[in-house]
Amino acid sequence: MNKINLLQSIINELNENACKEKAQHHMQFFKTGSGEYGEGDKFIGVNVPCQRKIAQKYYKEINLNELEKLLRNGIHEYRSTALFMLCYKFDKATENEKNSIVDLYLDNLDFVNNWDLVDASSPTILGGYLFDKKRSLLYDLANSDNLWKQRIAIISTLYFIRRNDFYDTLAISELLLHHQHDLIHKAVGWMIREVGKRDKDVAITFLLKHSTEMPRTMLRYAIEKFDEDLRQQFLQGYK
Repeated sequence: MNKINLLQSIINELNENACKEKAQHHMQFFKTGSGEYGEGDKFIGVNVPCQRKIAQKYYKEINLNELEKLLRNGIHEYRSTALFMLCYKFDKATENEKNSIVDLYLDNLDFVNNWDLVDASSPTILGGYLFDKKRSLLYDLANSDNLWKQRIAIISTLYFIRRNDFYDTLAISELLLHHQHDLIHKAVGWMIREVGKRDKDVAITFLLKHSTEMPRTMLRYAIEKFDEDLRQQFLQGYK
């Protein structure tokens, strides 16, 4: 199968699994209305398990140039499937291949433009790549004025957390502590919760320092897995 037909085959399979009712639901769920965070995004209504199945089928064959075309498409599920394939490629890649994948990812961050796209790709690609390298890129993203880049910064650290490395998660959480957007509140709270699953004392120490100044949604996400008595102590201490 030539590359043009390969790319078209991926698109055709996604289209064959499209559902108008799901597309309408996704447009509401991912806030695509005027002034909302996903404004203008387009959906065809393909669920994630189906996207992953298609990505698994084609990721070995498709090259990065063709994958980039899919990632730059205006259809959300096309971009999502492209990111799944990029993650699958990254997991099997040599160091040189990983460099190329990360370069492509960073060149196309404008198309990683909703929370599900960020969450599905950034821990594997950026987190995996930066684990044994300098991580200043994540701080640059956190200090940007772009919501999705800021979410990428904190969610990428999930890879570090799973390896009991918490420093950058907590440092970036502090940078984003007073962010105005609910999607950052949830992301930071989620990452603190993940830290707490592995080292409760580290999470508690961070929360004792910051719980009274962080947004309530962030706090609720962070303490979700604590026992009820401890949860209530943090909630009652909230100002």
